[in-house]
Amino acid sequence: MADGLYLIVGLGNPGPKYAGNRHNIGHMVLDVLAGRVGAKFSAHRANAQVAEARMGMLPGGAPGPRVILAKPNTYMNTSGGPVAGLAKYFNVDPENVVVVHDELDIPFGDIKCKIGGGEGGHNGLRDITKALGTKNYVRVRSGIGRPPGRMDVADYVLKNFSSTEAKELPFLLDGSADCTEMIVTHGLLEAQQKFHTGNRN
Repeated sequence: MADGLYLIVGLGNPGPKYAGNRHNIGHMVLDVLAGRVGAKFSAHRANAQVAEARMGMLPGGAPGPRVILAKPNTYMNTSGGPVAGLAKYFNVDPENVVVVHDELDIPFGDIKCKIGGGEGGHNGLRDITKALGTKNYVRVRSGIGRPPGRMDVADYVLKNFSSTEAKELPFLLDGSADCTEMIVTHGLLEAQQKFHTGNRN
C-alpha cells in the first residue's frame, strides 16, 4: 500500500459547536497531518475541505505518496457522500481510502487500524460503506473508550474530552497521525505491528 494516491478522511461534525467533541477526533487528526506537511484546507465541490500534499518518506528515502486530506462538511451520519465523491473525483480505489475516526470499543489513548470489517455502530462508517459500496477501506481507530455509568453513547461522543483526557489528547492525536502516515508510507501490516502491540517507539 506504499504507492499511488491516498484519500485520507477525518470524520467529525462541522462548525465550532462540535469542534472539541470526542466525535470530532478525525478532524483533529487531519489538522495535525496538514500541519506536518504544511498544507492548507480549501473548499472542494464534493462538499469537503481538502488539502493536497506528499506525506512522509518511503523506505529508502524517496518522497512519500501523494495524499488528499479531507474533512467532510456534512454531519457525521452523512459522511458517505463527500467520501465517495472525492474518491471518484481523484480516482482513488477504496483500498487507498483511509478513514480516521473515534472508536468507542478501544480504551482512550489506544490506536488500532484495519481494512474492512464491521462498523461497530459507527454511523459515519456505515454511511461511507454504503456510499462506496464496499467495506474494504482502511480505518484508523482512535480510542475514546466507553461512556461512564449509564451515560448515553450519543451524549458521550458529543461532549468534549474530560480535563484528564484533554492532557493526554495531544499524544492520541499525534499517535493517530503517526499511524496514518505509516499506513501510506510502509503499509497497513507494519502499522498494525507497531500500534497494536503498544510499541510506538
